Amino acid sequence: MAKKQILLTNDDGILSPGLWAAAEALSHLGFVTVVAPREQSSGMGRSLPAASDGIIREETIQVGGQSWKAYAVGGSPAQAVLHALLEILPQKPDLVVSGINYGENLAAGITVSGTVGAAMEAAASGLPALAVSLETDKIHHLSYSTAIDFSSAAHFTARFAQMILERGLPAGMDLLKIDLPAEATSQTPWVWTRLSHQRYYRPTRPERDSWLQPGTVGYELAPNLQEEPDDSDVFTLLKKRLVSVTPLTLDFTARVAPAELARVFGH
Repeated sequence: MAKKQILLTNDDGILSPGLWAAAEALSHLGFVTVVAPREQSSGMGRSLPAASDGIIREETIQVGGQSWKAYAVGGSPAQAVLHALLEILPQKPDLVVSGINYGENLAAGITVSGTVGAAMEAAASGLPALAVSLETDKIHHLSYSTAIDFSSAAHFTARFAQMILERGLPAGMDLLKIDLPAEATSQTPWVWTRLSHQRYYRPTRPERDSWLQPGTVGYELAPNLQEEPDDSDVFTLLKKRLVSVTPLTLDFTARVAPAELARVFGH
């Protein structure tokens, strides 16, 4: 039987320890091709920036005494997926995995996430996709810190990847989002969750004296558990301290009763 083909990407960049923790775990399930952004690309969502150069460089990365061939792409996470599908891989992969991300991706802001964006791009190409994120302190979100232990996240990455490779995704699900609490172990229970409607990461005003000075919108963690449903990804991670597994779909259609639409819009 031919080995399963797995495409692995991320948004933290080709040298991220989280990426390579996932690569090592997934290598037991099939042949892993790593195609990731050349540079840190957090917060790019599913964007396809016209300014990206699209340059692809084949690199050899040393991880745990093993040499890995990888492809560094001058572009966003979603563009890395497209370059992999259109130029690098000889055939479509059986699964696309994005992660493991430094920092949780929760609630209504997940479309900002390059980790989730890459998985969405794969799903839009008709491929089963998995996005995995590990809760970390904000100071680590844009880092390559080796102080972060990705072993438990790698365990769950491989665990769910294997189930998807063996059984596929259920009808109505396009991708799967997994978020782990920082202290999770391989024995931490996982539960099905739904996407919280709140804004988990709150935008912050640029710090500058003049609009002519360089300045970017920042962010701060601002979770609100006061009225949060206990089955949401936010409540599950922050309050229950369990692994949150959220089935997602690319169908953004609002589920509104026709009578309600007619009441508001008269048609």
